[in-house]
Amino acid sequence: MPCFAQVVRPHIQPGRRVVAVSDVHGDLPFLKGLLAKVRFCPDDVLIVVGDLLEKGRESLATLRYVMELGKTHTVYTLSGNCDHIDRVLLEGKDSQDVRLSALMRQRYGLPPEGGPDPDVELWPILSGPWRNTSVLAQMGAELGLPFPKGPEELPALRRALREHFPEETGFLLGLPTILEAGGFLFVHGGIPREDRLEELEAYPCMKFDDFLGKGLSFRKWVVVGHWPVTLYDPAVQRTSPILDRERHIACIDGGCVLKVGGQLNALIIPDIYGEALEYDWYDGLPTVTALDGQEASEHPLNIRWSDSVVEVLKEEGDCVLCRHVSSGRELWAPRTHISRWRDGKTHTEDITDLRLPVSPGDELAVVCQTGRGFLVKKDGITGWYHGRIECEKGT
Repeated sequence: MPCFAQVVRPHIQPGRRVVAVSDVHGDLPFLKGLLAKVRFCPDDVLIVVGDLLEKGRESLATLRYVMELGKTHTVYTLSGNCDHIDRVLLEGKDSQDVRLSALMRQRYGLPPEGGPDPDVELWPILSGPWRNTSVLAQMGAELGLPFPKGPEELPALRRALREHFPEETGFLLGLPTILEAGGFLFVHGGIPREDRLEELEAYPCMKFDDFLGKGLSFRKWVVVGHWPVTLYDPAVQRTSPILDRERHIACIDGGCVLKVGGQLNALIIPDIYGEALEYDWYDGLPTVTALDGQEASEHPLNIRWSDSVVEVLKEEGDCVLCRHVSSGRELWAPRTHISRWRDGKTHTEDITDLRLPVSPGDELAVVCQTGRGFLVKKDGITGWYHGRIECEKGT
């Protein structure tokens, strides 16, 4: 039985600033750093566009921080696909919508279609990559409960969590799917249309891969996360939001937690009834000043996780020369970016061969320093810098 989208339509007064963030993924320092940077205050409205939790180290602390913030500030939190998994685990067999992406099923060896028991269905995820980062596991650890040995022990964990953490579990179970206010719609993954929203199935709204690439256009602004913006461009590795003003789509997932050098973005809306948009970000990276200039390289390549298989050609110090299998292009990557996945193939983290255009005096955020130069970010774009630097004070 499909579970339909839950839509909230709060009244936000004209001229009240709205700050939208997405895909925090349990990174509390990034969330605090970003809110401090944009000077978030009680006069503002915070909208968390899904995936507040999971994959980062502080999911429970992040959940409690946002819940506490909501007592003194105006905060709306929507459900993302990761939050949806927490909800399914908390509901167990009472859950109406147990879904996983085809990629996730393939990665964890699950059958193409879901089984009748969500505990069995989701156990490979909870016991695998989410074992320490899951908000549910962190709640259990706080109670002193051992991690379940198998899916058959999840019902007991579920009962304990709902008994001892009624506020936290109630918050997770009550997360809506879509927020509509003024000239804006906020949803984690995306929507196929902007009318009859309550008739949309909930999960596809949370897990709408490649939303910007579907060719959709809207009258209202549709603000989404879920799909890190770097995945949209095969040439340039970017982390800053994509604002498509013609189609009224704002993609704001900066790859926080998931991407090396990722950032947490804030879409700033001065008036929910207007068209003006701004953005800011926080990445926690040390900054340096460029002392030399360099020209941009031509025809750069951005290797993304969806097409990341490489062959290692040679190693040199802390870098590896790779051949990207699908394109045949060769490029250098930090050794730490290279790993062997469960598919038995060698993959690289998102990496680019772009030589950034840099002028003396430019401020650069350092992702990593290697023997072949600095991998840096400038204006939300990642690339290589091969000049001299001057470190900022305190870094």
